[in-house]
Amino acid sequence: MVLRIFGFSIVVTVVSLIAAFLYGGPTAFALAAILGVLEVSLSFDNAVINATVLERMSEFWQKIFLTIGVVIAVFGMRLVFPLAIVWITAGLDPVKAFDLALNPPADGALEFPDGSPSYEKLLTDAHPSIAAFGGMFLLMLFLNFIFEEREITWLSWLEKPLAKAGKMDMLSVVVAGIGLLLTGEFLASDADRSIVLISGLLGMITYIAVDGLGSLFHTEEHDAEHATGPSGLVKATGKAAFFLFLYLEVLDASFSFDGVIGAFAITSDPIIIALGLGLIGAMFVRSITVYLVRKGTLSEYVYLEHGAHWAIGALAVILFVSIKVHIPELVTGGIGVALIGAAFVTSIIRNRREDAEEVEGEREATPVG
Repeated sequence: MVLRIFGFSIVVTVVSLIAAFLYGGPTAFALAAILGVLEVSLSFDNAVINATVLERMSEFWQKIFLTIGVVIAVFGMRLVFPLAIVWITAGLDPVKAFDLALNPPADGALEFPDGSPSYEKLLTDAHPSIAAFGGMFLLMLFLNFIFEEREITWLSWLEKPLAKAGKMDMLSVVVAGIGLLLTGEFLASDADRSIVLISGLLGMITYIAVDGLGSLFHTEEHDAEHATGPSGLVKATGKAAFFLFLYLEVLDASFSFDGVIGAFAITSDPIIIALGLGLIGAMFVRSITVYLVRKGTLSEYVYLEHGAHWAIGALAVILFVSIKVHIPELVTGGIGVALIGAAFVTSIIRNRREDAEEVEGEREATPVG
């Protein structure tokens, strides 16, 4: 099963590394491999969240996400999206932006001898607006999870009081709005404040719209199915699944741009970034997502979903802080891995405790003699 799920990703990795070697020799080969590892380490929490959503989709839409979604993730978010940002923010046409990306200044400088900015500098200058958009989208995702009452809690001492507070209507919007105002006031420069506030507001609107439409159509189709038979295991199809698909793509965008920005600490070549982050990294993240769904890992290790959402909350805060202060990718990825690792370990401990209690219960129920 493992080979079947990860086999294609392994093949893609080998082909991508060969392509990188042919494109730029041993250096490009090494850079593509490093970027692939970077993407997987930064996006493991993304894979867990993807799996929680993918479980709600029909098999057909799961295949759509794992085929068309991969194309969007690889070429759309890791190659076209950064070019589009430079195109829009700098007023350059797409061809000029791509040419600028392929021909950086010598010695890794951020400007050309004539003083014009490089592709890396233009993309970095757009970071405040993208960080505000992605941070707000991820923050809304985290808050809506943490403010909802759940039968199973991980950090119960904190999650239970937050769930009770979440009974207040629109609390997540209130908290996210306050967070955006504080970000604009204390983390954004005077020149960036307005674009940070606007981008953050757009991130909030996007989350509410996509999540709301998905819930709306899922409820309608769920009710229609319920009218003809049991529906406890009904998977989202049609419009409901389509909006879940959009939700996943926006979520992937919110995760991916942080990785793209981090990639420029390694290389500014868009071809190597597309091969490393896109083909190698994104494919393995997709394979991890499928593995989690097929193995039922989330139902077996019940705290993984909680750990991933706490990691998303941490990433949202990191994106906001990164508007003012550079945060190393090692810190960003490390926090996510640590939280998910802690959730995995505590899930194992919980499972063993329940197994022991079940054995003890059976022993007590067995007549003696």
